[in-house]
Amino acid sequence: MEIPPKSPDGSERSPQSKELMTSNTASTLCISSRSESVWTSTSRSKWEIYHKPVIVVSVGAAVFLFGMVITSLSCIETRNKNVYKMCGPAFLSLGLMLLVCGLVWIPIIRKKQKQRQKSQFLQSLKSFFFNR
Repeated sequence: MEIPPKSPDGSERSPQSKELMTSNTASTLCISSRSESVWTSTSRSKWEIYHKPVIVVSVGAAVFLFGMVITSLSCIETRNKNVYKMCGPAFLSLGLMLLVCGLVWIPIIRKKQKQRQKSQFLQSLKSFFFNR
């Protein structure tokens, strides 16, 4: 059998376990949450919801276009041809990766929004019937 480690003051419980036992779980969970929109009922604008994937798509498209320019320079330019041949495909692939990630992110956010709306609706129904 293992003996639990004793804290420096001689008690059997660690300081973390005492802290966890005395804290209020709901308030701790609410304070430590990353997304406050889960706990508040304020509606967010479309830009607040979709700004991150839009930025990723924009940056991906810009890097992809830059890669296209660099790759086409390798066909036209005669000097530094090896540099263009090496950097062009790298920028093409990086830009395409960001573009696809952003485009896939948008439907995921839409699905989460629908699930959140259903969850809020079910919560309101539950509270309506059980609080009578």
